[in-house]
Amino acid sequence: MVSDSSTLEDWRQQLGSDELKQQLSAAHALVASGEPGVEVLQATLLNRQHHSPTILDGRIVQLLYALQQPPILGFLNHHWPQGRLATPSERALDYTLLQQSLVRQAFQEADRLTLMKLCELAGPTAINRKWVYFTEVEQFPKTDLQTIDRLWLIYSEGKFGFSVQRRLWLSLGQNWEKLWPRLAWKENNLWTRYPTGFTWDLSAPDGHLPLSNQLRGVRMMAALLGHPAWLEKD
Repeated sequence: MVSDSSTLEDWRQQLGSDELKQQLSAAHALVASGEPGVEVLQATLLNRQHHSPTILDGRIVQLLYALQQPPILGFLNHHWPQGRLATPSERALDYTLLQQSLVRQAFQEADRLTLMKLCELAGPTAINRKWVYFTEVEQFPKTDLQTIDRLWLIYSEGKFGFSVQRRLWLSLGQNWEKLWPRLAWKENNLWTRYPTGFTWDLSAPDGHLPLSNQLRGVRMMAALLGHPAWLEKD
């Protein structure tokens, strides 16, 4: 463990860098340095709490949560009982469990919860069948899709989310047969087997998660990635 004050100050300053890699590197170094570093991370979260959370905020929360120390868990729960990210919903859906699973980096569980939320957005019939028709996607509120996407982005170091999948899709000329292997959803013309073939951690390729009903095929994904929720982000 490192307790040198100048080293801690260097890492603290790196947290304010414009480079995400430097920010994340400093956060990891601080949590590994023990109590002094943890205190810096807690102070950083408090100083940033009135600003919209970023990938750095999400990673700090994950690192602190992973320590599983009661005082730190109490600190997180006291300041952000519903999670660091606000989760607005036009349908009054509760995204607390999804946020909690992403904080724990339980990505397979988060993927399952994401599909449940998409079914809730689609309505009772979709909830019963446990999957979504492509024709139901256009009725999804923009706010809810953006909330789900932001949760995935912030708690995956920016690797996962619908908007990441859309960016890749557009970069490939909207070519589905190029997108599937890029997401590692297909290899040698064979669909990746669920769940064992998928990678449920941050070593996965960009856009690998959420699966968002991918077994339903192109029409579901086309409706999702073409939703108006993303137009204002392009």
